[in-house]
Amino acid sequence: PRLHEITSVFSRRGLGDLVRRVGIAGVLERAGQMLSWGARAESARLEPAQRARLALAELGPTFVKLGQLMATRVDLFPPSWIAEFEKLLADTPPVAFAALLPEVERALGRSPFEVFRDLDPVPLASASIAQVHRAQLKDGSEVVVKIRRPGIRDVIEADLRLLDRVAAIAESELPALQPYRPRRLVREFARSLRRELDFAAACRSAERIAANLAALPHVVIPRVHWQYTGERVNVQDYVGGITGHELERLSQEGYDRPLLARRGAQAVLKMIVEDGFFHADPHPGNVFYLPGNRLAFIDVGMVGRLTTRRRDELLQLLLGLVERQPQDVADVLLDWTGDDHGVDLSQLEGEIEAFVDQYHGTPLAELSLGQMLADVTVILREHRLALPSDLALLIKAFISLEGMGRGLDPGFHMATEAQPLLRQMVRARYRPQALAQRAWLTL
Repeated sequence: PRLHEITSVFSRRGLGDLVRRVGIAGVLERAGQMLSWGARAESARLEPAQRARLALAELGPTFVKLGQLMATRVDLFPPSWIAEFEKLLADTPPVAFAALLPEVERALGRSPFEVFRDLDPVPLASASIAQVHRAQLKDGSEVVVKIRRPGIRDVIEADLRLLDRVAAIAESELPALQPYRPRRLVREFARSLRRELDFAAACRSAERIAANLAALPHVVIPRVHWQYTGERVNVQDYVGGITGHELERLSQEGYDRPLLARRGAQAVLKMIVEDGFFHADPHPGNVFYLPGNRLAFIDVGMVGRLTTRRRDELLQLLLGLVERQPQDVADVLLDWTGDDHGVDLSQLEGEIEAFVDQYHGTPLAELSLGQMLADVTVILREHRLALPSDLALLIKAFISLEGMGRGLDPGFHMATEAQPLLRQMVRARYRPQALAQRAWLTL
């Protein structure tokens, strides 16, 4: 029945051809279920990316999260599709507070009104998996309470099993999809979504990032109140400030916008390049600007991880882009894409070299690192090559970060901010102690 519902929604949104091509229609016909392929007139007038976004929104939390993940895959989807999938980040209709109370009581082991002096029944925000309410602890501390939607885990687990089956059908029925490894993408999505369902895991990620950024006093990560936090509910300090959507307020209230752009870039670059553990979703709704030109990162649900080897490769790629070394860029990207699936590697390498070489002689301050990374993914997409998911997250974070920096300060240049840190990391990598340690490990 759920498969029938999914295909019905897609066909009603004018995406019935996709369902037929993937092979799901044949499965349903063999099960004796008939489908109507007529698209509604209003859907037929929309662009395919809009229809896909509406279908995902209609199908519920698993598919909303799938769309949000697809918004990070700049290597697989063109900008028009990415823009549509990003709209799935918007708030969803809230659950009535009375329906959430049993979930909170189970998580806390008692009535929430015994824990909180005040708990606002009107949500601050509502998303596909949880909603957030403002509250006050007995000692007067201002906090936010993030509550998982009731029954959401069972719904998501059922949909994930179904998605894995659909991916297997797609991989066998559509050879053109094989380079993108649909089943692997679904497995990676399932791991990410299960982590996001566990609020305690997200809080551990937040604390790890907070520890890594302790040397940057102008960056705030909300403190976790562990005595009230678990898988279903988490309680963190309330952060009151100006959101990334209210940039005009920053000017009106005397904030130093160029300084905020630099500080945000320094924090994210440190997470990515130095720590290898980063907030993978730094969109304007997840960033608050605080008095004293400080900034806070909230909602660390989606994180990226980079191994030491990946960070070394990233250093080579970014320095190759910033310092216009096309062979370094080509070498890294060819390693990342792995199996060539019949791609003409010499042609791909030539295109990458021509792309990087066009920036030869361009002043560093005129380079857009985010745009350069986006353009590189276009080349990969044209050759039907997909990046590993950790790198797709990374490139998306870079592009989002540069966009936010330019929003704060039109004169912001990611390449200028990145170059000193990149060079510092290269120097650190080739210190005698580091070389000796790697030699010993190799031995």
